Amino acid sequence: MNPLLRYHQLRIKILGDCYYCISGAPQERPDHAVLCVHMGLSMVKAIKYVQQTCNSPVDMRVGIHTGAVLAGVLGQTQWQFDVYSKDVELANKMESSGKPGKVHISEKTLSFLNDEFEVEPAYGEKREETLRMAGMKTYFIVKVLKPFKPSKSAVRNGNIHEDSQNYDSDIEAKELDEEFECTSPQEEENQMLNSEKNTNGSEDFKKQLRKELINKGGLSTLSNHTTCFTLSFKSAKKEKDFNHNKETAATVSLLGCPVVLLFISVAQFIILPRDELSILSFTTGFTILVIFSVIAIAELLPSLFFKEIVQCSVTASNILWVRRLLAAVEILVLASVNAVDMVSCDISSSPLNCTAGGDTTTICLYPSYFSYFCVLVLVAASLPTQISHLIKIGIFFVVVALHCAMNFFVVSTALECEENLENDVYLVLKRSTMLVCVALALSFLARHVEKATRVLFQWKTEVEEQREKASDIGRRNEALVYNILPPHVAVHFLGNRKRQHEELYSQSYAEVGVLFASMPNFSDFYSEESVNNQGLECLRFLNEVISDFDAILQLPRFQDIIKIKTIGSTYMAASGLNPSRTVKPDDSVQVRWAHLALLVEFAFELKTALHGINEQSFNHFVLKMGINHGPITAGVIGARKPHYDIWGNSVNVASRMESTGKAGCIQVTEETCKILQHYGYIFEQRGLVTVKGKGQLMTYYLIGKGDVPPSISTESNLVTTKPENSAGECVEIPAISPTVQSREGTTQEFSETNVSKSDETCEVRDNL
Repeated sequence: MNPLLRYHQLRIKILGDCYYCISGAPQERPDHAVLCVHMGLSMVKAIKYVQQTCNSPVDMRVGIHTGAVLAGVLGQTQWQFDVYSKDVELANKMESSGKPGKVHISEKTLSFLNDEFEVEPAYGEKREETLRMAGMKTYFIVKVLKPFKPSKSAVRNGNIHEDSQNYDSDIEAKELDEEFECTSPQEEENQMLNSEKNTNGSEDFKKQLRKELINKGGLSTLSNHTTCFTLSFKSAKKEKDFNHNKETAATVSLLGCPVVLLFISVAQFIILPRDELSILSFTTGFTILVIFSVIAIAELLPSLFFKEIVQCSVTASNILWVRRLLAAVEILVLASVNAVDMVSCDISSSPLNCTAGGDTTTICLYPSYFSYFCVLVLVAASLPTQISHLIKIGIFFVVVALHCAMNFFVVSTALECEENLENDVYLVLKRSTMLVCVALALSFLARHVEKATRVLFQWKTEVEEQREKASDIGRRNEALVYNILPPHVAVHFLGNRKRQHEELYSQSYAEVGVLFASMPNFSDFYSEESVNNQGLECLRFLNEVISDFDAILQLPRFQDIIKIKTIGSTYMAASGLNPSRTVKPDDSVQVRWAHLALLVEFAFELKTALHGINEQSFNHFVLKMGINHGPITAGVIGARKPHYDIWGNSVNVASRMESTGKAGCIQVTEETCKILQHYGYIFEQRGLVTVKGKGQLMTYYLIGKGDVPPSISTESNLVTTKPENSAGECVEIPAISPTVQSREGTTQEFSETNVSKSDETCEVRDNL
């Protein structure tokens, strides 16, 4: 299992072959030092196992120190979470002054170990001046006295396997295979993700399932958002959106009224008497209903109607009260036609004509059918969705009251005749009761339909909100990815949907320029006194500086330069990393290395920007820069916390050019000098400089740029020889007061916490 998860470590960054992690942040833990030591021991075991199985001489130093840190991100692009403080620097020195295969801890860290480890003096202060100046005593971990036991809650949640470790005990190869198998950083990150997802995902699914069972049908959810009686949404905006929500079925439902009237008329033609009044009422009512229906559906079928009619339909559809008025008028017209026919039936009926042998074309023998027709009217009235259930219920009982009144006072005589013919009694009461019952049933149905409609609208609204929220999160995540990774790398991860999550990203480049720019006097400026809010104000100022540097990268002329990262006050950038850039074998030096000259121009812009900052803040910061060129390998480490970086000998030499250079100068190697001379740059020879891992290299200081690019034959004229001791005249580093002078600019939030920081690195490590 990944030790990061087991020992509650937070990975900060990877610098070359140096691995930085902390414990006790962002959540403080009383056992942070113990966890860091166990983490260091586990990594030492892993390296020993690699030595045995791979027959490799690689080894590791581990340094741990406990103290306060400021945590946050600096700059506006290529964000990386980092920690800053003097204690962080001391932790770095603890690592560099340690010994391979040993965990090197400070006296302060020892005070938090609760006698769980046996230690021995390490005398790191004799090997490192910084530790001696800080008055620190250091120790090596000898063995574990109290085996590590994960918390029960962590074991119960499946996050940590129970395991007791002893530094001196022999570890079987099988256990090491399981614990320290050779996996890619992405696979390690995925193990952490899968462990969390399996536990959290199962619990989330159960909670969601329980919630959905409780809210079955959506009625429980609806009751929280609507009033009990009217079913109106409590939110005025949501109620307005619901009322203006147009469904295709809502318009089509209005076609039910003319269809019902047509069938009622056919039934009347067969069963009931026909006269001029009934024919006139049918013709008038049917015409009105057809006109209203055409106005309603013309919007859906614009090709079948005139433009004016379609425009009228669109206008009526967009106005809420017009839509409701059309639906209500259609229902009332339908009911009125049936009521007029009932009046005609009463005129045609008399007690003397109630004989079975009478003329059925003039005698109303079966007035009960008017009540049946009223049922059809009520059904048609329940169809339109433009009107609310309360309006529908009101219309139901208005229509029923009208027909009941007609039964009692208009067609009562005809119903008495029907009683004699059918040998039935109380037809008036029966038919009226039937209408009331149908109205009640349809009222409950209308309320249920209203609920269902509002539930669907509620779900639709929530889905749209979730979709918009997901889209917003997606946009934010995409922007974040583009702010963490270079654009072409972000496209690789975001654009390739078929890419496996475990796939690594790496790319080799043959011709790349690398720049390191640092402020050597920022360490003197940095102060953790209360006047600077324990160093927070100093970091705010550093953030402003780096943000201004990032702003220069946003200029179109520097679009081919990529910021790699910041290391404290050191700014790292590279050119020539554009994968679409093609270089032909016959291209001249000026064409192939144009990006390197652009990198030099960027370095000049950094100096100009820092000069402007100095004038605004009344400081005297200077830049010490180093530039080199050559082949490198670029890639992304980590899946959960992706980190883009570049590696190679060219990067290491560029770092040495900065660290061995002089403040205010740009130091380059002889090979880089020869290339840049083709672009008119003037250099000053410094002489031989001892570079770690390279021996002695001839280096040059970049002085400026001439007006006319020289030819290769005259490039020697652009190099002036000067004794090495005079090169220091580039600039004199002034003393800077640690008091921060504020200036307008972008600020960044930082948090302060007490942590234990461990630095682990291979014995042969670069100095990034």
